Amino acid sequence: AASFGGGFLLSALGVATHNIGLVYLGYGVLGGIGLGLSYTPPIQTLIEWFPEKKGLASGLTIMGFGSGALLFAPAANVLLEKFSSLPTYLGSAVDTVTENGRLFAEVGGKMVEVVYANAADLAKLSTQGLQEGFYVVGSGNTGAAMTLATIGVGYTLAMLGSALVLKKPHPSYRVHGVGEVSMPSHSDLNVHTDNMFKLPQFHALGTMLVVVAAGGLSLFSVAKPLMSEVFSGTLPSIVTASFASSFILMLSVGNLGGRLAWAAVSDKIGRPATFHMFTLGSIAIYASLPTIIQQVVQNQSAASLGAFCGLSVAAISMFGGVYSILPAYESDLFGTKYVGANHGKMLLFSSTAAIAGPSSFLYLKSLSEKAAITDLVSKIDPAAFKEKFGSDVSALDTLIEAKTVTVAKLMEITPTGVMDPTPFLYDTSFYSIAAAIGVGAVAHAMIRPVNPKWYEKVK
Repeated sequence: AASFGGGFLLSALGVATHNIGLVYLGYGVLGGIGLGLSYTPPIQTLIEWFPEKKGLASGLTIMGFGSGALLFAPAANVLLEKFSSLPTYLGSAVDTVTENGRLFAEVGGKMVEVVYANAADLAKLSTQGLQEGFYVVGSGNTGAAMTLATIGVGYTLAMLGSALVLKKPHPSYRVHGVGEVSMPSHSDLNVHTDNMFKLPQFHALGTMLVVVAAGGLSLFSVAKPLMSEVFSGTLPSIVTASFASSFILMLSVGNLGGRLAWAAVSDKIGRPATFHMFTLGSIAIYASLPTIIQQVVQNQSAASLGAFCGLSVAAISMFGGVYSILPAYESDLFGTKYVGANHGKMLLFSSTAAIAGPSSFLYLKSLSEKAAITDLVSKIDPAAFKEKFGSDVSALDTLIEAKTVTVAKLMEITPTGVMDPTPFLYDTSFYSIAAAIGVGAVAHAMIRPVNPKWYEKVK
């Protein structure tokens, strides 16, 4: 409780002081430690309390863990609205000068950095009441710091209270028809946790986890801006800021439902077949999303938008299903005796996905964006470019880095008939996810029963 809630508080301090290092240390390191410490104990405790319903107990616990966004997203939106304040607006026409790719204007007798926000830029924001024009950089408040601090206090109190109430059953505790539950039953075929890194099955299963989790985490991390950037220009009456927030909730429901539904499916058809469905299904979904985006843009099709949302929810349900079924799959392969410790080691692959997945996804998107900007600039009159941005095309890299030149701003001076590339900036990222999951599918297909030499000898 102290670690997880403290991570939010430290992140709030980092946001307030504009220190990205504190944000990473708080939300990433300290919060991540708290997350790891709090993940498995409730599962083990509930299994001991409900030995006759172990699957349901663990499934509901993991489902609760994965459904946090259902509470977090609306709570964060309410708090952000409460604590935020609008930036200082200077007007739609202001005399500016450009220095090192940044815009400056005279305000109150001194030069301050400003930024111009057009209609396309404002459409990506959830903040209401902003007008197209120039704003003072650093003015206003997103409310993020106070929101993180408030959530941090709330999580600390809730988790601390739960930890004080959560108790293991007394050794004499029994359920009707079930024997003692002080020690969970174990199979005779168990791989000691010290040998896990030596098993090819462990690494194959981990590889599959990394790629599927990376895809799901990437989609979650960009869900709201992706919806606004890709579809708001084509279907502005449908894809509003509230619709983008609803899309996040849809993904959370998919994650929640997948953890229960896929667990039931795996009990019927087995864990290997279910995981084959995860890999092959995810490949098909991520590879098809760019085509569906193209259909939405070209045909202004609400039906295609619905297909995009539906397939995204399906992909996230498989992402949730992986986490829900993984402990059972591990017990099938490596035995039940050390499943807690073994699962903890397996989650190292999950941490890798959390670090590499979203960052790689956004990096590929940034490469696509830079390529799109370069292509647009090649179609624009150099004189018009200089008049718009106050610098020659030779300073393009500096202007891009300073966010002075964006795709949206270039589209204001491009010749008629040039298509806005914004909706297609995520295509490479989606194709890359599909390719990576293909590697995971091959790795999973190679899993075979564990060599008996690795099993502990029964004394």
